[in-house]
Amino acid sequence: MSVVLYGSQSTASLVVHWLLIELGIEHELRQLDFERDEQKSPAFLAINPAGRVPALIIDGQVLTESAAIAMQLADLHPQAGFAPAPGSRARGDYYRWICFCVYTLMPAYRSWFYPDEPAGPASAAEVKQRARVQLETAWQRVADHLAAHGPYMLGEQLSVVDFMLTMLMRWSRNMPRPSDSWPVLAAHAARMKARPAFAEVYRREGINDWL
Repeated sequence: MSVVLYGSQSTASLVVHWLLIELGIEHELRQLDFERDEQKSPAFLAINPAGRVPALIIDGQVLTESAAIAMQLADLHPQAGFAPAPGSRARGDYYRWICFCVYTLMPAYRSWFYPDEPAGPASAAEVKQRARVQLETAWQRVADHLAAHGPYMLGEQLSVVDFMLTMLMRWSRNMPRPSDSWPVLAAHAARMKARPAFAEVYRREGINDWL
């Protein structure tokens, strides 16, 4: 099987890279330099017209969107147990929390990091403040869920949801209230960061923060 991952350090490609290592999937990593706008190059736009990472090519099939790729990898490698069985009650919860990552956390982060996008520079401060409130409200919801149903988001079963959330927790590391200021989220993050594949993805990408 031929597998190529296009990514960039500290972006959403991190969760895909981490899962490839977790699952023992041989792959080629092609890191794009965002400062040189390599994600907007004709060569990469031919792979992903959106000009975003990650993009994963498996035997010629191009997959994009980090959560979608992560779920596909889990389904392609069921022996790892990173996704509940289709049709099960746990599968419904799995979809719920994956969509929470995609529709609640990621858009709020986008507003935090790029506050001028929705309404221009004049509204950036207000947009950023609203994004902070949205993120802290969302992390409180995750913390409450873990406190009641942990240790993982699906209880005893480690899943793609936990990998996604760990990546998204890291994104808050420099915010006024980082996600791991909630004790239950800090415990979850510590559990995930203790996995050997986490250290390995950090090594390969040259990341040394949020250890």
